Amino acid sequence: MSSSERETIIIIDCGSQYTQLIARRVRELGVYSEIIPWDSSLEAVMAKNPSGLVISGGPGTVLEEDSPTVPPELLDGRFPVLGICYGMQLIARLLGGDVRKGELAEYGRARIFLESERSGILKGLPGDLEVWMSHWDYVEAPPPGFVVTARSESGMIAGFRGPDSRISAIQFHPEVAHTSGGMDVLANFLFGVCRCGKTWSLEDWIGSTVKEIMAIAGDGRVVCGLSGGVDSTVAAVLTSKAIGDRLECIFVNNGLLRLNEAEQVMETYRGSLGLKVHYVDATDDFLSALKGVTEPEAKRKAIGETFIRVFERKAREIGGAHWLLQGTLYPDVIESGHKGKDAAVIKSHHNVGGLPEKMDFQVLEPLRDLFKDEVRKIGAMLGVPKEILGRHPFPGPGLAVRCLGDVTRERLDTLRRADAIFLSEIRDHGLYDRMWQAFCVLLPVRTVGVMGDIRTYAEVIALRAVESPDGMTADWVRLPGDLLDRVSRRICNELGGANRVVYDITGKPPATIEWE
Repeated sequence: MSSSERETIIIIDCGSQYTQLIARRVRELGVYSEIIPWDSSLEAVMAKNPSGLVISGGPGTVLEEDSPTVPPELLDGRFPVLGICYGMQLIARLLGGDVRKGELAEYGRARIFLESERSGILKGLPGDLEVWMSHWDYVEAPPPGFVVTARSESGMIAGFRGPDSRISAIQFHPEVAHTSGGMDVLANFLFGVCRCGKTWSLEDWIGSTVKEIMAIAGDGRVVCGLSGGVDSTVAAVLTSKAIGDRLECIFVNNGLLRLNEAEQVMETYRGSLGLKVHYVDATDDFLSALKGVTEPEAKRKAIGETFIRVFERKAREIGGAHWLLQGTLYPDVIESGHKGKDAAVIKSHHNVGGLPEKMDFQVLEPLRDLFKDEVRKIGAMLGVPKEILGRHPFPGPGLAVRCLGDVTRERLDTLRRADAIFLSEIRDHGLYDRMWQAFCVLLPVRTVGVMGDIRTYAEVIALRAVESPDGMTADWVRLPGDLLDRVSRRICNELGGANRVVYDITGKPPATIEWE
């Protein structure tokens, strides 16, 4: 189906870190979606010929003069519109409602109660819902002619709609997994209000992206930094499908990998995937670059710089390349603050914000608008083995961001062995495939212990295990006590560098999944 025939939902990005998640949910429901910044012109929106508009949330306040806004003409009824969080407050403000600064913020899980007459986006939903809130301002009165459709436990307006439900707004986030009935809300908007059909799929995305890579790369060569993880592997297989043997893959052993990882991934790459892979052991380069570096952002910058220099050196050896292929995903992009005007920066990633300004390559990132589970599905369609697709996410900077403080060979070895113990016990309990991610963190904190009547003074290992649908939000896994006990005893007994084990029970938010 051509783009002119395809129904499209436009998401207007007001700076929310959940904006791409809205787009992803819309695509999951089988409707194509695109994101545009809030300051796009009316003509730019009209050129997309949208079947409907979604105005996203955002960190700003509509009460400030320079806050994100949209052309008022978009709210004249020509398109169905759904406002989410900030989008609800913006619609109220533009159409004559009353928005006030709240004395109490609402963050995280909350319960809302729907009005008895439920139609439009709330059609078929139960009388109360557990939802995900994230706001400070609130709508005190909806626009003239609009009716309130939901309220929170505190009595605040949590939803309103206009005549015929062409314009609706909700204070909560239907796109996050923590909102019960969230997908029903979006489905009601897409199929009930916008009258869309299911006209988009990941198969379509593969076909169009292969053509796009062919057009971008032209006759040039592409070098890919393979890490052994899902993202870079799928990016490589996809690009290989587009340009064949003009893709030169480089696997860098940076000394920051998990136990025996280099040997395992090289066997897979050269075996079932048949990729052209050059192996480089650059452990000394990376450890030298990280010597004395303890600040997280400085670590990421040092690692990104070193990666590029290793790639450039190897690429010159194999004949040069025009493009650097990376498996950047959208969570990397938004946490680095590179997607959507006014999006907040959480941390830079070596394959986003950590790249040096000057390098020999242009960057090619075909996966940058996708989430991990979408990439896994695409990988399966492309024939990537399950042993790679099922691996837990691993940070681009490797163990350096899990080795807090100084990064040394000795501390990395302690962390590597602890991580192997933790993952082996999780696998033995049949839990590995049931969680999003599990790993160890080595803390630069020494505590007193006692082993065999001998006083010890060693560092602390923190265990982290989370469950999540996409990495945007996460909850800690309630691991069995006997598993935690065995992991703790093994780490303290088998490793010389640690004598205490703790378990991280913090969700995302307020924490990130990784510690650095």
